Amino acid sequence: MSAGLVILAVDAIATVGFFVGRARSLSTAGGDIRQLHSLPNYYGQATFLFAAVPALLVTFAWLILQPMFVESQISGMIVSTDISEGSSRTLIMADVRRIANGLDVAVTAGTLTEPGIKALNTTSTDVRALLAGVGVAVASDVQQNILAAAKEFRILTSTLRVAMAVVAIALSVLGLVIALTRINPKYRARNVSEKAIKALLILSSLVAILTTVGIIASLVFETAHFFQLYPAKDFFFNLTWNPQFTGGSDLGFIPLLWGTLYVSFVALLFAVPIGLFVAVYLSEYATNRVRSVVKPAVEILAGIPTIVYGLFALITVGPLLRDYFAQPLGLGQSSSSVLTAGLVMGIMLIPFVSSLSDDVINAVPQAMRDGSYGLGATQSETVKQVILPAALPGIVGAILLAASRAIGETMIVVMGAGAAAKLSLNPLEAMTTITVKIVSQLTGDTEFASPETLVAFALALSLFVITLGLNVLALYIVRKYREQYE
Repeated sequence: MSAGLVILAVDAIATVGFFVGRARSLSTAGGDIRQLHSLPNYYGQATFLFAAVPALLVTFAWLILQPMFVESQISGMIVSTDISEGSSRTLIMADVRRIANGLDVAVTAGTLTEPGIKALNTTSTDVRALLAGVGVAVASDVQQNILAAAKEFRILTSTLRVAMAVVAIALSVLGLVIALTRINPKYRARNVSEKAIKALLILSSLVAILTTVGIIASLVFETAHFFQLYPAKDFFFNLTWNPQFTGGSDLGFIPLLWGTLYVSFVALLFAVPIGLFVAVYLSEYATNRVRSVVKPAVEILAGIPTIVYGLFALITVGPLLRDYFAQPLGLGQSSSSVLTAGLVMGIMLIPFVSSLSDDVINAVPQAMRDGSYGLGATQSETVKQVILPAALPGIVGAILLAASRAIGETMIVVMGAGAAAKLSLNPLEAMTTITVKIVSQLTGDTEFASPETLVAFALALSLFVITLGLNVLALYIVRKYREQYE
């Protein structure tokens, strides 16, 4: 029985419990709702919670722990002789899972029967042909030990699924019975329901925190594993990025950091002035009619997919810069460059800066404007000397958001800046960023335990530290000027 069916069964039992609990509360009060401590719906909700929550918690915990238990049991069946040259236990376990899933598909499709699986003892060629017939591919020839492990994997997984269904449904029914026996006119069902809602709200508020903790923990763990295989000194101070999955790699972080900062700087250099000018115009100079047209038009830029920006950089901006600037000036021959990606990314960032800055400028009290005009200042002087300094904390936040968006961008850089990791000041040369290399190192059929793959986690953790530093700096600036102008 699949997990989805188990959850549906538990929900069905709990839903029935809601109506039964509601009806029982009325019957215990003789039909007089005034005799009840809580409204009848609260009794139904309490019954629903008792029938659903314990069973669902056990189901979710089972789904998390079952794969780890099964793999720990099956991995013991894979002896060292099964691990051939160029393979690993991880790849063999992946084949075991594929073969087990293929056997399930073969049974479902009618290609194979349950007794046929038990009697399956053919050559690796026959097994591969059978699996290919149901669309399952394996990395190597199927040995008898691996086939036996796949059979055991399938049997153990099926047995545990049935056990999960039995336990979950039994818990749900038991919770339903317990909840019904507790219903009486003095039972504080409303308190139970409100405590459950409070617990749900607390859990929801912890999702962001727990997610952040989980992301950081996974990055730190895999980065520590990487530094056990590759020296940290070489990673942080080597000026060469040259991953070779066959060995002898140079995994220097500095060229990628330089490309990331260079592309982001060009993008911000283009987006921040234009975004601020747009915000000032819309908030201080534009009429309501113009504002109602221009602001939505600018914000449309934020809704365009980044792949579309990447195509724009590849097809239009890149060739234009190459033909009219790079080649005539002798600064490059490629349409992929830092300037290409930076300009297109800057266009994408304009609404991030303009919309947030516009909202912040509009939040500046009108009394500050009136006081400036009363002292004889012009409108431009008021904007420059009163409004912008007062709105500076919010403007810094908008710029920080744009900078974080620029640092984390991938598609525009892939299609506009290229994939060359190098140190150069020429903005018309191809370069790459940290995010692009994170994707490239984790893409393809590669050994996960190799330094060339694990370096992606070290790059991700480094990028996280950089953005965290930017946030801390921006928070300091915001607090400093907020105290000055409040």
